[in-house]
Amino acid sequence: MLIDARVLELVRAERRDEAIGLLLPAFRRRVFGLAYSLLRNRDAAEDVTQDVFIKIWRALPHFDGRASLSTWIYAITRNASLSALRARRPQSSLSDPEAMDAADAVDPAPSADAMAERAALQRLVDQLPPKQRQVVMLFYMEQQSHEEVATMLAMPVGTVKTLLHRARATLSAAAGNVRANA
Repeated sequence: MLIDARVLELVRAERRDEAIGLLLPAFRRRVFGLAYSLLRNRDAAEDVTQDVFIKIWRALPHFDGRASLSTWIYAITRNASLSALRARRPQSSLSDPEAMDAADAVDPAPSADAMAERAALQRLVDQLPPKQRQVVMLFYMEQQSHEEVATMLAMPVGTVKTLLHRARATLSAAAGNVRANA
């Protein structure tokens, strides 16, 4: 919430370059993560991430603080990602291991066990249907509330809860199968 107030203050003072300077490090990884979860392609997610921050910079004078900054940014990211999806032909692609490397490059080096667990979890999440995967990414990995996820994905809160329930059941069953086969 502190960043929201500071960004609003800078926008009102017509200092949007400083405002975007606060937003880039705070949201770059999360914007990329959401774009990647929707697009499933590292290059496309990087392009969308750049496009999102340009859109944010242009739209900052119109940000009024009625929604939280993160909700506003995620809505822009979601819309830009969906536009990018519509613009390209449907493609079948396997999970891009480079995307995990790019996301991990921002964090301090995790242990080998933690990396293996994260990779295994990501593979399970990647197998979820797209809507369930998006909800899981936002709720668990981005730590957004049910209401924030609903706003970001333009769906009712009840739908978010149902998708989370189904995703948890699917992930639990898949994890059980992985343990049984290990």
